[in-house]
Amino acid sequence: MDFFGAQDLARRRTWILAGLFAAAVTSLVVLTNLLVAVVYAWTMGFGQADPLDPTGTLARLPARYWFWITFLVVGTVGLACLYKYLWLRGGGRTIAEALGGRLVPTDTADPLERRLLNVVEEMAIASGLPVPPVYIVPEPGINAFAAGLGFADAVIGVNQGTLELLDRDELQGVIGHEFSHLLNGDSRLNLRLLALLHGILFIGLVGHGLLRGTASAAGRSRRTGGAGRAGSAGLPLLVLGLGLLVIGYAGTLFGKLIKAAVSRQREYLADAAAVQFTRNPGGIAGALKKIGGHSVGSYMRGAAAAEASHIFFGPVARAWLGGLTATHPPLERRIRALDPRWDGRYPAPDPVAIRRAAAAESAGAAAGAAGMAAAGLASAVAGAAVAGPVDAAGSIRTDGIVAAVGRLDDAALGAAVRLIDGLPAPLYDAAHDAWSSRALLFAMVMQPDRAAEQVRHLETQGEPGLALAAGRLLPFVAPLDEAQRLVLVELAMPALKSLSPAQYRRFAACLVELIRADRRIDLFEWVLHRLLVRDLGSHFEPKSERPAVSAAQGDPARATAELLAALAREQDPAGAAAAFGTGATQAGIGIAYDPRPDPDFRRLNAALAVLRALPALQKPRIIKACATTVLADGQVGARQGALLQGIAAALDCPLPPSIYPVPAGA
Repeated sequence: MDFFGAQDLARRRTWILAGLFAAAVTSLVVLTNLLVAVVYAWTMGFGQADPLDPTGTLARLPARYWFWITFLVVGTVGLACLYKYLWLRGGGRTIAEALGGRLVPTDTADPLERRLLNVVEEMAIASGLPVPPVYIVPEPGINAFAAGLGFADAVIGVNQGTLELLDRDELQGVIGHEFSHLLNGDSRLNLRLLALLHGILFIGLVGHGLLRGTASAAGRSRRTGGAGRAGSAGLPLLVLGLGLLVIGYAGTLFGKLIKAAVSRQREYLADAAAVQFTRNPGGIAGALKKIGGHSVGSYMRGAAAAEASHIFFGPVARAWLGGLTATHPPLERRIRALDPRWDGRYPAPDPVAIRRAAAAESAGAAAGAAGMAAAGLASAVAGAAVAGPVDAAGSIRTDGIVAAVGRLDDAALGAAVRLIDGLPAPLYDAAHDAWSSRALLFAMVMQPDRAAEQVRHLETQGEPGLALAAGRLLPFVAPLDEAQRLVLVELAMPALKSLSPAQYRRFAACLVELIRADRRIDLFEWVLHRLLVRDLGSHFEPKSERPAVSAAQGDPARATAELLAALAREQDPAGAAAAFGTGATQAGIGIAYDPRPDPDFRRLNAALAVLRALPALQKPRIIKACATTVLADGQVGARQGALLQGIAAALDCPLPPSIYPVPAGA
């Protein structure tokens, strides 16, 4: 999968969506104009002409009324869209909570929930995406969704039926399908589609409200003896409400057609991507077969699910007009595309066997983690190196790092599993607890020679007990290199997102104080801060999707040179200038190397603010130039890898931590 091409396509599909939406709104404006004009003309006396001559009736309506009717319709649709969009700014968790979803605690002991979290973590680490929070929706159907305006605010949701009826391979296929939607930019487009369609459907809601209001007024009039007068006065409103309700159903049809046009083909692509990720077509095919064999299939109850039907793994209800309005391809076709030899039979799910297997897997994983921790970290990290961008001759290719951006395949997935399994058990457990995860990050930025002073600071400024917990974790953290620490940071993000806003502010303030304690910011601290801003900032302090700085406000060439210089300075000083030169040649810029240190990373942050605003298809050259600089000496050190990962995160280019060789203890 071409990540940059997929992101660019998603943006171009937004314009297609906007065109379809404009056509639908135009149709609704015309229909509503005709309805309101007729009712208004009738009410104001213009309808004294022959009632069988509507053309003559409408011709008597002053032109300014047409303008105001159009203005009111467009304004109503626009305000409804704006309201829905502002509501959706909360990101994927807003959708999950609207569906009745329950956040799965990161320290859950339930075997089924633990297996689900493990699969999601493996997929996220392998793809370089932030580990998303996971929600369970109390529905018996087999279904799932990914929702979010970006990578940092995305969530994964699965139905209770999905959890209880799918084995690990099938669950992995479904989660891979949903990660494909995240990487392809489909999730952001789906939420925008949800906001736009709400505006179209709102006309029908207005009509429904008018009908209810008119009926209530008529009931009150009958009780007070004024039925005749109220009936003659309310009849135009009754006709208007009924007409708007009919037009609203037309809007519903427009909405379903738009959803079908935008989402149906993407489901085939996401199915194929899930096979690419896992190299196991039987996994996702098995999940689809179980949908066919399940009594309720993938169907769901509730208006919220119907409104968001295009974001789900399977259809939530039967489609209108057959397949014309279907948001998903027919189940049989999806299965045949994955398993051409399918015999046409749908297996009946066995929830007892699924839970038994999950319990056995959970017990085995606990024993395996303990064994890996006892054996040490070196073998796991060395094993992860096989997924690196190495050619047949054994040399590292720069295009391998570029291709790895947004890539998720079985090699990266296997490397992610090895990296996770190789973490010390106390640190892995701490990353999955909302309280201990804070102590873990404090331990990561503490200096062993100043630990006592920093513990005293935490005791006075932090929550009680965190300083002691951080001190206990420090001996386990100290031997880790940057790559291993970053994996732990990503694993801790869902637990940190479960904090209250007040807890988050206190945690962030203490962490910043610890980072500033030595009056300098080191490389890991800068990367950690970039990840926290990306993952937690958008969660607790949601802001506009638009970059704070546009590419036009800065010089992309000089910004690129600053990135390359920062990477070159992490190499042997004797070869830094040459490394910068190879990267600059790759980027096509003629700017001289700047050897001056950037101790607070202020220049690098300013450069990233400019480059972040570039179109998706202009970023591959920048990433390749960065990779060329890093690999000028033929290897990737842990510090260079961490810096490259921080740069990729700042540019919204997910780069897996396991795709380049990282020697333990580098």
